[in-house]
Amino acid sequence: MYRHKNDVKTQMVRITNVRMMYSKEDGLKRVDLAVHNGEFVFLVGPSGAGKSTVLKLIYMDVMPTDGLVVVNGYNSVNIKKREIPYLRRKIGIIFQDFKLLNDRSVFENVAFTLRVTGTKRNEMKKKVLRTLADVGLNHKRNNMPLQLSGGEQQRVAIARALVNEPFILLADEPTGNLDDEATHNIINVLEKINSKGTAVLMATHDYQLVKNMGKRIVRIEGGRTLN
Repeated sequence: MYRHKNDVKTQMVRITNVRMMYSKEDGLKRVDLAVHNGEFVFLVGPSGAGKSTVLKLIYMDVMPTDGLVVVNGYNSVNIKKREIPYLRRKIGIIFQDFKLLNDRSVFENVAFTLRVTGTKRNEMKKKVLRTLADVGLNHKRNNMPLQLSGGEQQRVAIARALVNEPFILLADEPTGNLDDEATHNIINVLEKINSKGTAVLMATHDYQLVKNMGKRIVRIEGGRTLN
């Protein structure tokens, strides 16, 4: 599951000389970033540095004022509004605050995106159970989110992001609300996912957490990337 057959050197994401203007001020002054197929990259910088904006550029929630964003063959200059949902189906996204549906079970939270895309019931069940097993939560598939710990809720969010078999997983401060043990569990899950072929781009302010992990680190400060 999640394995992609493209050459590992293939650029799945490329951000080139991007600037973003917010209310007559530069939110991003110059950002250059490439993520290759199957790569694990940390985007590190202080709060307000622009990490979340970079992720939003990738799933095209915002468009650059200047420069170019290319994601899996789509680019920010030519993409049509109606094409954006199709791009996002192959991008997994997780956030610091989980964004789970508290009135639905773990199984239903993960199945939600498959229902939206019209997946057949038998196939949906197989995919959901397999993905929950990958994050170690199959045994809690009938629980409600508020019956879980914060780390478990984040693993449900990861499963939901993965169930459509994305080529890249974008993680926006996914451990920001978690204790040390839960943080390391989430990092281990992300490494497992990456080992199966899905690229991971994780934004974090915690350089100490990631500095010894042996992954590529891109720093962003003052609206600029420092590779």
